[in-house]
Parts: sequence; structure tokens; C-alpha cells
Amino acid sequence: MGRIYSLAYLNSHRCTPAEAIRIAAQTGYPYVGLRLWPNAPGAPQQHLLGQPAALREALAAQKDTGVGVFDLEIIRINEQFDPHTWDALYDVGAQLKAKAILVAGDDDNEARLTENYARLCEVMRPFGMTADLEFMPWTAVKDAKSALRVVQNAGMPANAGILVDALHFGRSTTSLEDIRAIPRQLLHYAQICDAQAGLNFSTEEMIHTARCERLLPGDGTIDIRGLFAALPSDLPVSVEVVNFGREENTPPLEWAAECLAASRPFL
Repeated sequence: MGRIYSLAYLNSHRCTPAEAIRIAAQTGYPYVGLRLWPNAPGAPQQHLLGQPAALREALAAQKDTGVGVFDLEIIRINEQFDPHTWDALYDVGAQLKAKAILVAGDDDNEARLTENYARLCEVMRPFGMTADLEFMPWTAVKDAKSALRVVQNAGMPANAGILVDALHFGRSTTSLEDIRAIPRQLLHYAQICDAQAGLNFSTEEMIHTARCERLLPGDGTIDIRGLFAALPSDLPVSVEVVNFGREENTPPLEWAAECLAASRPFL
């Protein structure tokens, strides 16, 4: 069985959900990822919640192409967390038959973060999606060990998950041994891109790279081949290469195709 690929939101951030779905169909991705909730107030997103016409268009594109929605973004767990804040996201996710919601941990009180993650999993369970906690070195969940500790202490809910992003693997203290230690049932997909690896980047630099200047696989120094060798060989892969400079002169369809072609040799 070959790899399953998903066109990540950051790879198609210039597109509406329906446009992203149709581009995925034309370029060989069976799935897309959509950011229907911004990662910060006023930050970029794709508009679908509370917009029935846009939702109908996305559902029609899915029906026409057979492209599914793999993951939705984004839920951030902070000290004021209330899982019902995202009720509209869960409902639309169920309509789109999404498989996962990406979760970030922003509460430095790990006990409270863990309790709230367990609450989130419980609230999401009826909607058929997993809650995939992504470790990012500038958040409260800085590496794979931290993510695994939170999920285990939350009681390993049936819909719990850990998301491995190649960028954050390459810029955190996470080792290949840490990746291999993640139980298979917690791995639902991983994200591929490249960048300069290392631990000497400021928070601002890490965020800038993550949101604006990722590199095509092979153009940086992250051990992508080692990472994906350590992950299950059948794990779905979300291609997440946002690069504003490269995209300026490359239409979304061409960029999606180029990023997929660059990713395949490492998998």
C-alpha cells in the first residue's frame, strides 16, 4: 500500500476550501487539510464556519473529486480553555468527514493542560475525529516527550493523537528514539517540510519559518529521511511547505505539485 498524502492548509493557504480540494484532486493528493479556525485572533484562515454557501461548495467539491478532508486547524489549549468554544468546528468537521483536528498546547501548567486535553478528547469523541497534539518548541508542549507525557497522563483517550511535524522535530530536542517511542495508536499522520535544523533559533525566528519560510524537502538540513524511517511506513503524510518567496511567482496548483514531487523521494 502506498503513502496517503494530504495537501496541508499552509501549502494551499491562498485557496478557499473548495479550491484546495480541486487542486488536490488535480495534483495527486487524496486529502486536504483546512484551517477553519485562525491560529491567533485575526490571523489568516479559510472561511467556512457560519457560511452555508461556502460549506455547500466544499462538500460539492468533495463529491465531484473524491478528495477527503484529513485534518482541521486549530485548537489551542490555554489557561482559559473551554472545549465548547469550538463546537462549530466539530460540527463542520463531522459534515466534511474530517479525520483529525490539530491541537496546540499553550498552558505552562502541565497538569491543567493535561486535564483540558482529556476534556477535549471527551467532547470531540462523538464527532469521529482524533485530537492530535502537535509539539512545537515555542509552545508549552516543546518536544515529543512532552506530548507523550501529556497524552499518557490524560489517560490515553481512544481519540488521542500526537502529530509529528518535521520542522519541529528538527528544531527541538526530540530524538529519533523519542519518535520511535510514540505508540502506534497515537500516530495518525505526520507533516513533511524542510528547514535549517538546530536549537539556536529565537521564538520569533521559529514562528517566522513555520508560518512563512519552510523549505522543500531536501533543501534544508533536517534529517527527514531518518525521521520518516522512524515513523510507521504506512503513516499518512501532510505536505506542509509554505514559502512566501517561492510562492510569489508560482500558482497554487503548480506549488502543490512541486511540493508533492519533492516529498516523495524521502518517503
